[in-house]
Amino acid sequence: MAGRSNPYRSAPKVRYVQVIWVIDASVAVRWFIEEESHPHADEVLEKVIDRPERFAVPELFTFEVFSVLQRIHPNGLETFRKGIIPLLQGGIFRHPMTENLALKADRFVKLGLTGYDACYAALARDLKGMWLTFDE
Repeated sequence: MAGRSNPYRSAPKVRYVQVIWVIDASVAVRWFIEEESHPHADEVLEKVIDRPERFAVPELFTFEVFSVLQRIHPNGLETFRKGIIPLLQGGIFRHPMTENLALKADRFVKLGLTGYDACYAALARDLKGMWLTFDE
C-alpha cells in the first residue's frame, strides 16, 4: 500500500446547483380552486412549504393571483390572506420589476409571449432557474 495514491483524492468535487423555480400565478391558483386542482400543482405547493428559498415570483404574481381569486373563488380575499400571504412571508424570493427585468422581458414579448408571461420567463432566465406554469 505504501507509495500508492488514492485515486479518489484527486477527483474533482461535484458541485450540485439547486435550481430556482419561478412560480406562475396559473400554478398558485390551482392550489385553491377545486375544479382547477392538479397533482403537479399540489406537489409544487408541498415543496414551497418545505423549501421556500428554492422558489421565486415576480412582484406581479401577487396582483395576478389576488385578481383571479377575487374573480372566481367564493372567498377570494380570505383565501388570499390565509393561503398566499403566509407563503410569500415564508421565504419565497419576491423580485421587483426593474429596468433590467423589463428589458429582458421585452425580448420575450418580441418572441410572442404576453407581457405578464414575459416577466416570469425573464425572471427565470435572470435567476438561471425554471418557470413553472400551466399556461399554454
